[in-house]
Amino acid sequence: MKPLSIAIVDDDPNIRQIVEAYLQKEGYLTMSVPSAEEALHLKETNPPDLWVLDIMLPGMNGYEFCRRIRMESETPIIMISARDEEVDKILGLELGSDDYLTKPFSPRELVARANRALRRWEHMKNSREHSSHAGDEIALDQPEKGLLVLDKERRLVYSLGEEVEVTSKEFQVLSLLSENPNRAFSRDELLTLVWGDDYFGSDRVVDDLIRRVRKKLDKIPLETVWGFGYRLRSTERTQDG
Repeated sequence: MKPLSIAIVDDDPNIRQIVEAYLQKEGYLTMSVPSAEEALHLKETNPPDLWVLDIMLPGMNGYEFCRRIRMESETPIIMISARDEEVDKILGLELGSDDYLTKPFSPRELVARANRALRRWEHMKNSREHSSHAGDEIALDQPEKGLLVLDKERRLVYSLGEEVEVTSKEFQVLSLLSENPNRAFSRDELLTLVWGDDYFGSDRVVDDLIRRVRKKLDKIPLETVWGFGYRLRSTERTQDG
């Protein structure tokens, strides 16, 4: 079995060297580049199984690189930064990063988080494969057909025949709610199921995400359960194979 590969994107050569050494000792293949522009080229020529991404980069910053990756791929991303502000962590997570480490960090902790992110990614891929027999599309049964259709294979969202651009986390929330119509999910449940049980930020990210989803898909029956959480109202769930 081919070893998993990890790319380190950081303009500090010392950090790249240390992180690579620890990851290689763990059995990973590694590659490193000093800029997001070079990382984009790497994505096209030799995409890794996980990104270790510095936020403060020359030229394109880590936030923009993360956004571009999430437009095409669910490859795990661990962001690292010298900034320890909660807003920076929340922004990184909302853009689709899987984890966030503040410099200076322990290389051993980074290895542990990389292991965890890759296990979670492998589990998610296996879950999708096991559920593929049920079909690649989830559709809400509404009076006006096609109100919301999720293409799980290509991770695309359609409403009334038009494609709607969504982020990784928005797709995950829509998929979860669509697969469980009429069930109310608490904010804590959504945090655990979408952001992970080790998420360290405020549950306000759930409200912010739901607000963005409603703005993009203003016709779907996404309801607030006051004092609890959210649910997607539907009379029946149908699947097209």
